[in-house]
Amino acid sequence: MSEQDRPGGGPPAQESEQQAPQSNPGQVAAPGSAQAEASPAPSAPQHGEAEPPAASDRPKRVIEALLFSSDRPISAGRLAELSGAADGREARRLVRELQAEYVAEGRAFGIEEIAGGFQLLSRSEFAPWVLQLQSRHQQETLSSAALETLAIVAYRQPITRAQVEDIRGVQSGHILRSLVEKRLLKVVGKSQELGRPLLYGTTRNFLQAFGLRSLSDLPRTARLASSQEARQGD
Repeated sequence: MSEQDRPGGGPPAQESEQQAPQSNPGQVAAPGSAQAEASPAPSAPQHGEAEPPAASDRPKRVIEALLFSSDRPISAGRLAELSGAADGREARRLVRELQAEYVAEGRAFGIEEIAGGFQLLSRSEFAPWVLQLQSRHQQETLSSAALETLAIVAYRQPITRAQVEDIRGVQSGHILRSLVEKRLLKVVGKSQELGRPLLYGTTRNFLQAFGLRSLSDLPRTARLASSQEARQGD
């Protein structure tokens, strides 16, 4: 029987030259392919999970984290080094932006420039509550004699022990040693006077303890009279 005499005559159906690609569960789609384009996008952060800061905002947020974590002032240069800011000037600008945010939001804390650096501190109006949180042994106070000696050194530094005693009228060696132990004063050199007595000056801890950016922030109204001026009334 010829092929034409077969039932349903005509040539047999030919297979298509191109077949649909078979899916392979273990095959990874190449980038740009239809399968890759159909891949689901990365899921958004879950509820309660903080989104990472944008690249442009990251240095400012890093500075905020650094200030929050430190119990000491951090210089602008150090902030720039750690946060990736361009330089100390850029770090200062970002600090000002943070401070403006805190003020606008009415936060209970702010950034203060102290002892050549920046520190995150609670605002003064909240001091009564903050002090209640501190234990008594943490609240170290200075005697009136120590405060007087500290003020003399702060305004007249560098100064010798004899000069301090001349102004106070009493021996002050033990007070000076105590203030050095508390790291509020330090020996800054030796005088050229007979015997080369030690010269005392204030420390960075002194600025931090009294909330001063530098010695130029000392109150100008409090002036100390020299021993010669004090004797003019005698």
